[in-house]
Order: sequence, then structure tokens, then C-alpha cells
Amino acid sequence: MTAASWSTERARRSLLRGARSTLFMMILAGCSAATTRHTPALAASRPAHAIIPAPPIAELSATERFVVDSVTVVYVDAGASSDVEWIGGYLSRLLAGASASGPRHVAPPDSVGAGTIHLKLSSRAGQLPAEGYELQVARDRVTLTAGDAAGLFHGVQTIRQLLPWAVEHPAAMPRSLWIPVGRVSDAPRFAWRGAMLDVARHFLPVGDVKRFIDLMALYKLNRLHLHLTDDQGWRLEIAARPNLALRGASTQVGGGPGGFYSQAVYSDIVRYAAQRYITIVPEIEMPGHTNAALASYPELNCNGVARELATGTEVGYSSLCVEREEVYQFLDVVVGELAAVTPGPYIHIGGDEVQTLTATQYRRFVERAEGIVRAHGKVPIGWADIATAKLNPATIVQHWARDSMQLHVARGGKVIQSPATKTYLDMKYDSATVLGLQWAARIEVRDAYDWDPPSSSGLTEASVLGVEAALWTETVEHLTDAEFLAFPRLAAIAEVGWSAAVVRQWESFRLRLAAHGPRLAALGVNFYRSPQIPWSVR
Repeated sequence: MTAASWSTERARRSLLRGARSTLFMMILAGCSAATTRHTPALAASRPAHAIIPAPPIAELSATERFVVDSVTVVYVDAGASSDVEWIGGYLSRLLAGASASGPRHVAPPDSVGAGTIHLKLSSRAGQLPAEGYELQVARDRVTLTAGDAAGLFHGVQTIRQLLPWAVEHPAAMPRSLWIPVGRVSDAPRFAWRGAMLDVARHFLPVGDVKRFIDLMALYKLNRLHLHLTDDQGWRLEIAARPNLALRGASTQVGGGPGGFYSQAVYSDIVRYAAQRYITIVPEIEMPGHTNAALASYPELNCNGVARELATGTEVGYSSLCVEREEVYQFLDVVVGELAAVTPGPYIHIGGDEVQTLTATQYRRFVERAEGIVRAHGKVPIGWADIATAKLNPATIVQHWARDSMQLHVARGGKVIQSPATKTYLDMKYDSATVLGLQWAARIEVRDAYDWDPPSSSGLTEASVLGVEAALWTETVEHLTDAEFLAFPRLAAIAEVGWSAAVVRQWESFRLRLAAHGPRLAALGVNFYRSPQIPWSVR
């Protein structure tokens, strides 16, 4: 992209961000013309609930309610784990935030009486699936049961979505909060329900990453794939290779200061995500998309000369010098430090869009890189380009285009589905969208929703580990840009990953999503008002 183009786009984005606050206030006030225009149609066909992702069982009353007021108490069982206590506190803070009545207390119950919300783990071993939960709401009490803490946390997100949207607004005036009487029984279809956030093309500070994690949690996503390195920037401190941060992190697409996370800050992100039952999956791109590393350490280049820093958006031109042993020593150090600060089981090695190596060089490199990751006790993941190498079947490949994933499935491996035409959140919504690219497709909300992970690629259910949306940041300078491209499409992909195929229906989803407009607005999310959705204010 030329400098002039970037200047024009920045100006247009400034107008977009300026319009954001106006739209936010209009929605909260219920006076958006577009919103009002759709309200009658929505009222005529309002869904029974607005839970996203859709549960298989949701039997909820239209008239009876459990009322949350100043005497409502959140209970956890005596002797509950610290994880369960934290979840109870999370729900208490959520309820207190929309009221002037003060916080609800989390306490072990002597007897769970009227006016209580009881969170508990089930003693019925094996009856509740992993991450699943059961919610029972009566007029005088609420009981949320799960087989594990992750399921309990996901159940709290369902409670959150059943509450009026005002619960999301910390400055809301005191008002009645309530949950419809009934029951919800729910569990995810796929174990992997992720989002990838590229912080290499444009650096995002730690507060923005945490904000993104919170929004992921609302929709029961459980993997955050952090794309930490690319041609334009290296974003993680490596103590034994300090130039990666000092030089490799010093810029970004279009110029600018760039930035990086110290290992302490990265560990804080990991902890923050883990509290919300989201596993961080760090990616160190190799052997391509490596210009930031090549500019930091000359020995990674075949000619022994450090490259100039890159600020453009070209791809495929850079590669580690895979014939030099120094490269593998470098990778061993980098992966070792990354593994030490990443408690999750995965490290992503990239592997896509390599245009400067022969097929033999590429395969040999991938096999050695896979071995380095395994030697540090982690499961390697790579974009499905790596499937041409002789991989361990336990390695995971991530499908994104017309690639070699079928080779890995044939050897017994599993696949994460991230087809660019459905899940790439950096693609424009339509021809009028200011932000984003369109090399893969223009992806409206229905495009992100209307597909099935196994059948879309001719795979069996057993070979699909799950789904992941990808937000590359060539055109994303700020969190508001990321929010605009991610929402509401990320909610659509969350339902693709969580809800069984027989449960998912576009007409139901678009009406449930319409009810999330006020909630997202109350959260301050700069979301795209798709014309496919009859947005309304309750």
C-alpha cells in the first residue's frame, strides 16, 4: 500500500472512530433510525432467547422471572476450589456493576435459600461433558452446575446473556435485573474454539489484548492464538536474543514505533486469559515471514548481513537461511524461552507462504522445527502448508486455503479449520467497508456463519479439532479497528465452533444477534451494523 493510500485510509478511519461514539449514544438512547426501522419486524418474530452460541436445550419462560436485587447472593460450596471462588466473584462483580446497591457476596452456603445464585461442580462424574453446564432457574433461586470449572465459567456467560443488557454498563442507573425461569443444558461441539490476533503487523498494547480476551469470553471461545512475529515486527522479549526486541520490535506496517511484550507482561496476559478459560497459543513464524528476525541477527541470513527493517505488506520474500546451523540454535533458544513462559501445551510455528526455498529445503526445515518444539515439551501447530513434511500425527495443522491438510488427516492428524473465505476477519464485509482487505473474499455475517467445519472440506467430524477465526492487522491500527472487523463475525464463528449443526439456523442466529446490539454497545464495542441483522434496542 502506498504512503498516499495509507494517509487517505487513516483519515477515513478517523471519521469512523469519531462516528463510533455518536452511534453508541444513539443506540443506548434507542433513537437510531436504522435500529428503529427494524424493531417492528423483530418484535413479530422475537426468538425465545438470545443466547450465543445456541445451546441444544433452552426452555425458558416468557413471563416468569428470577429477580436480581440488593439481597441476591452468589454462593459457592464450602471448600470450593480457588477457581470456583474466582468465578463466583466474577459473577458478583458483574451483577454489582449495574447497581448502586453494592456487591453481592460470594460465600459457602449453610443452606441455599431463596434469592440465591448457586454455582457448583457436579459430583456426577462423567455425566456432564467437558466445558458443559446445566442452568436451572426458578422464581426464588438459580442453580448452575458443571463438571469442571471451565463449564461453570461458560454457564456464567449464559447467565450474563440472559440478564438485561444494562448489566454490561457500569454506569447504568439502578434498575431491575432478572433472569427468565427455565433451564439450559449445554456443551460444546468442538474442543478448539479460537481467535487469532495478529500483533506483529500492528502492535496492540496489553490492555487491548485483555479487552479482546474479555470479548472472546462472552462468546465461550477458549483459544487465543497470538501471532507474535512477522516481517514487520517481533513482539516478544527473548532474554538471550535482546536485539529481537531492541531492533526487531521497533516498527510496524506503515512505520510507527511498534512495540513488544516483556516476558513478565506476556505472562500476565497468559494468566488473565487462563482465568477466563482461554489458552494462549503463541506463534513464532518460521521459516518465512521472518524479516524482523533477519534484521536483528545477521547470522540468520545466508550472506551474514542483517536486513533492513520492513514496514510494507508484501509476503513471501523473507526466509531464514535453513542450511545454517546457527538458525536451529537460534530457534532452540527462542522456543525454549517461549515454552518456559507458556503453560499451555501448544506452540505455533507458522510455516505459510514460503516462496524462497525449494520444496526439499522447506520440508527438512519443518521437520527440524517440529522436533525442536517437541523437545521443549510442546505440541507443534502450523499452517497447513507444513503438512507436506513428514509430521508426527500428534502435530496439528491449521487449514486456511487450498492446502495440504488432507495429507495430515490421512496420517491420523487433526485439523483446525480457518478457511480464509469464512473466518478471516481482516476481510472486508462488502465493497463499501473502509477497513480490511478482500483478496480472499468479502465476508458478510452470514458468510461467516453459514458453513460446517467438517463437510466444507470433506473431512470427518473426528478429524476436526475445531475452528479459529483469524484477524490479521495490515489495516488495523487501533483496538476500535479490530473490534469493527471482529464483531459481530466472531460471534458467528463462535457458534459454528460451539453449537451442533442441527442446532444452528441462520434465521434464529440473526434474530438472537440482533438482541446483542445493545449489549455490545453498552460494552463500548465498535461493531459493524450489518444490514443482514435487524438490530434493535430492548
